Amino acid sequence: MERTLDYKGRWRNHTVAFRVSDEEAKLINDLVALSGLTKQDYITRRLLCLDVVVQGNPRVYKALKNQMAAIYEELKRLKTLSPDNDELLYTLQVIAITLYGLKGEDE
Repeated sequence: MERTLDYKGRWRNHTVAFRVSDEEAKLINDLVALSGLTKQDYITRRLLCLDVVVQGNPRVYKALKNQMAAIYEELKRLKTLSPDNDELLYTLQVIAITLYGLKGEDE
């Protein structure tokens, strides 16, 4: 079996696992898609308190488009946002930060 090394040439041979709720899993998957990283790299960076730098690419733009469409549909369904919509508000904040950062690349 061939070893798969990370971007720094290290062999990752330890497994870290934990349980999350359905809502937390969806939020993590959304944030991973918006980051453009693999889930493993995203979670590792977040756990080690490292910056997650989004590199604009077609996958990130598609994830942004899909998230915005889902949020738009949810906002049409809701009359007002309540504290029960914390995940939606957090996702909106991440999208806004990501779009602002990507916009800065073009200038």
